Amino acid sequence: MSKIKLGVLFGGMSTEHDVSIVSATSIIKNLNKEKYEITPIYISKQGTWYQYTKPIDQIQVLKVGEEISELKPLTNELECLRKQDIVFPVLHGLYGEDGTIQGLLELLKIKYVGCRVLGSSVCMDKAYTKIIFEKAQIMQAKYLYIKAIEGTYCEIDKNFNPISITMEELAEKVEQTLHFPVFVKPSNSGSSVGIEKAKNKQELKQAIEFAAQYDTKILIEEEIIGREVECAVLGNETVKATCVGEILPAEEFYTFDAKYKNASSRTIIPASIESEKQEEIKKLAIKAFQAVDGKGLSRVDFFIKKETGEVYINEINTLPGFTQISMYPKLWEESGISYTKLLDELIDLAY
Repeated sequence: MSKIKLGVLFGGMSTEHDVSIVSATSIIKNLNKEKYEITPIYISKQGTWYQYTKPIDQIQVLKVGEEISELKPLTNELECLRKQDIVFPVLHGLYGEDGTIQGLLELLKIKYVGCRVLGSSVCMDKAYTKIIFEKAQIMQAKYLYIKAIEGTYCEIDKNFNPISITMEELAEKVEQTLHFPVFVKPSNSGSSVGIEKAKNKQELKQAIEFAAQYDTKILIEEEIIGREVECAVLGNETVKATCVGEILPAEEFYTFDAKYKNASSRTIIPASIESEKQEEIKKLAIKAFQAVDGKGLSRVDFFIKKETGEVYINEINTLPGFTQISMYPKLWEESGISYTKLLDELIDLAY
């Protein structure tokens, strides 16, 4: 039986470039070498495409920040992609998780792992994800949606009307409707890049200016005090979910450093949560995945509010990390599917 030609696409031009390298090398190391003929395809931060020429059996899992060498420039990127039976796009963030690479692969009629164009693009943009969750009546934190362009601001209201607003007016509205502290997030980003917690009006201004470095569209969310939990889903038309895992961040919230650099951050799998609450979260994870037309895989993140025990959805990640400490493969391992078997299932779901 001939091997499946599998292209593993990683790196990319997003702020999550370094995490993508770790995820991809972990995936390559854990793929069944008897089943797949693997072609690692690396995209630099500048958008240049290379083939990673290190012998497949010698590829080791890298750490965040470690760079790869042994790269051969690709003279014809499309020809390289067309040689693959299936592509596994391990590209976190913009230009990889937002529907762009998915659209290219569909134009080339190449099967690929993960969410399609619509699900990818909607989930990458937090503002639009929230709109869909509202329609699906999935509880979430209250928020304001604003645009920040060259030092000017406008609020986008519930009817999509842009309303000009000064920073002073915005800060006053946040204080009255959301109450400090709040979280300020660029709408299009990942791995908590660009997110700040603001405890007063001055910090709000600084957080908005910081988020505006990553996107003109910005969300300001109320703080939900409670437990941070995550659930992994897998499937296309038929979807299954794992048990629930809990995040215990080493920092005030789950920042990029807390996720990937601070060894004091911990995950608990399965979370110590009563079975009824676990089932509620699993059903909500599947509902959210289907609401955004998800395919293949996603990790769905929630809060359990301390005061009431209510479950609030935080976000959905269509290409979750596959590092050694990532929740997605660890949750499936707890549910009885090994890392290597999980990769097989994801590749089988590609179309």
